[in-house]
Amino acid sequence: MKYYVGIDIGGTNIKTGVVNERGEIIGEHSIPTGADRPQDVVLEDIIASVRASISASKLDGGKIEAAGIGTPGFIDTQAGIVIYNNNLGWHDFAVASKLNASLGMPVHLENDADAAALGEVVAGSAKGAKSAMIITLGTGVGSGYVVNERIVPGCEFGHMVIEYGGRECTCGRKGCFESYCSATGLINMTKELIAEYPDSILANTAKSEGIVSGHTVFDAAMNGDVEASHLIDKYTGYLACGLVNLINGLQPEVISIGGGIGKQGERLLAPLREKVFAEVYKGIPLPKIVSCTLGYKAGLIGAAMSAR
Repeated sequence: MKYYVGIDIGGTNIKTGVVNERGEIIGEHSIPTGADRPQDVVLEDIIASVRASISASKLDGGKIEAAGIGTPGFIDTQAGIVIYNNNLGWHDFAVASKLNASLGMPVHLENDADAAALGEVVAGSAKGAKSAMIITLGTGVGSGYVVNERIVPGCEFGHMVIEYGGRECTCGRKGCFESYCSATGLINMTKELIAEYPDSILANTAKSEGIVSGHTVFDAAMNGDVEASHLIDKYTGYLACGLVNLINGLQPEVISIGGGIGKQGERLLAPLREKVFAEVYKGIPLPKIVSCTLGYKAGLIGAAMSAR
């Protein structure tokens, strides 16, 4: 049995763990990121956390083949450098070589969305698929494409345009997939609907929950709000548009939907499948469209498996 260390770097927490070649976590540890601190100080905590996860695994460190890191930001995978991460304040950070020097094992650097996609393919919702697209509907729209358990680099589709001249995106373009289909996009549309119908079930739902979240419109629709149901129909239409573009171009066997909105399960997926399957180019095999299953473990497992 071969073993690998996975390091999943998030804005709030950093998770480390020892993962076997079947994608099973056998020892893990978590620390607060402390993103406001200098990058080398955070690195020392990462090293300590890796050692703690190795201790939890009860393995001799010499039995571990390599380590993999999943991190957000603009990275150079080959050089092992985080070129820029605005959330962590990392600039030209040679994190892979620094960890290699401290841990005494090969270290591979990967994008966090790609690592999570690999995790779902190895041990989660897309296990066994020859090709899979993982779409994360969170603050933004993350995407990762995996073929034969290998990450296809550069598949960042959140900023493809699905509505020419549409809503302004944080990237500076208008009409991006992310502008409409992220949790942020859905929240913005929900707030607009509340402003239009201030006495609606939707408005009262938001008031009782104390916040407008990505789930608010689904809760209101379940309670009989017709306009909320129309917004869900509109939202799934935008999501289907983006997915059909990806299916027609890449033909994945499986599309797994994760992130906060993905937790709606069949309330989201059933109407989404209907819209997607109606628009896919004739002759292209229809993919399975499912929910992600690993949660936070996807990034940890995928980071470890990227080091194989």
